Amino acid sequence: MVAAQALTPGRVWWSAVRPATLAASVSPVLAGTAIALHQGAIRPLAGLGALVVAIAMQFGVNFANDYSDHVRGADKQRVGPVRAASSGVVAPQQVRLAAIASFAVAGVVGVVLSVATDWRLLIAGAACLLAGWLYTGGPRPYGYLGLGELFVFVFFGLVATVGTAYVETGHITILSVLMGCGVGFLATAILVLNNLRDIETDEAAGKRTLATRIGRRPTQVFLLLLVCGAFAVPIVLFVSNLASVTVMAMHFGIPIASFPVRTAFASTAPPQLVQALKRMAAAELAYALLFTIGILL
Repeated sequence: MVAAQALTPGRVWWSAVRPATLAASVSPVLAGTAIALHQGAIRPLAGLGALVVAIAMQFGVNFANDYSDHVRGADKQRVGPVRAASSGVVAPQQVRLAAIASFAVAGVVGVVLSVATDWRLLIAGAACLLAGWLYTGGPRPYGYLGLGELFVFVFFGLVATVGTAYVETGHITILSVLMGCGVGFLATAILVLNNLRDIETDEAAGKRTLATRIGRRPTQVFLLLLVCGAFAVPIVLFVSNLASVTVMAMHFGIPIASFPVRTAFASTAPPQLVQALKRMAAAELAYALLFTIGILL
C-alpha cells in the first residue's frame, strides 16, 4: 500500500471509486441499449438514466464496501489498492456519507425512470438499493457469507442489462436475459479475481468470501467456467436464431479475457492479480462493445 504521507485526498477518493472496475456498470447498459437499437425502439433519455443509476449504484457499493471493511477490520493487512476509510487521509464517516449520497442519486433517478416507464420498476429499484447496502453493511452482510458473486451476477448482469433494455423498449426478451447472463458472468469474474487476490487477508480477517470458503484451486476453476459461460452466450444466440452470425464477433474478446484467467492460475502475487482484474474489466467492456457491433450489423 502507498504510504499515507504520499497520498492526497483526491488520489484516495479516486482509488475508492475503483475506476478499473467501472466496466461492470457501463457494459450492461451498453448491451441493453444495443438490444433496444436492434429492436428499433429506443428512448435515449431513459438509456442515459439507466447509465446514471448503474454508475451511482457501483459507486455506492464500492464506498459502502470500503467503509464496512474498515469498520470490521478487513483492511488491516490489505494488499490491494488503498482504501479510503483505512487510508488515514479521508475520515471513515465521509466514505459512509459518500455511499449514502451515491445510493440516493441512484434512487432518485431510478424513481424518475420508474414513473416514466412502469411503476413496478420501483420494486426492482428498492431491491437493488437494499442489496447494495446490505452487501457489506448491516448486521449480517451477505458479502461476508460467500454470496457476493451471486449479487454481482444478478444486479450487475441480469437486472442492469434487462432493466436497461426494458426502460428503452418496454419489453423483456430472451435476448436481453441471455445477454444479461453473459455480462453477469464477466462482472462476476472481476469480483472472483478480487477475492482471489485477497484470499489470505480475508481469511485472516474473518471475511468469508466464496474464495475463502472453497479455496484457491476451486475458485480458479470457477473463474474459468464463468469466462467460458460468457463466450458460450453468442453461440446460443446464433443457434437459437436470436441473432445473426455477426454476433460471433464477440469471440474476438476471448484473447483479452484469457490473459487474466491464465494469470489467476499461474500466480498468487497480489500485484499480478490486480492487473488481471483490470484486464477482466477491459474484457467485459470489449464483450459489450463487440456484442453491440455484432447485433447491429
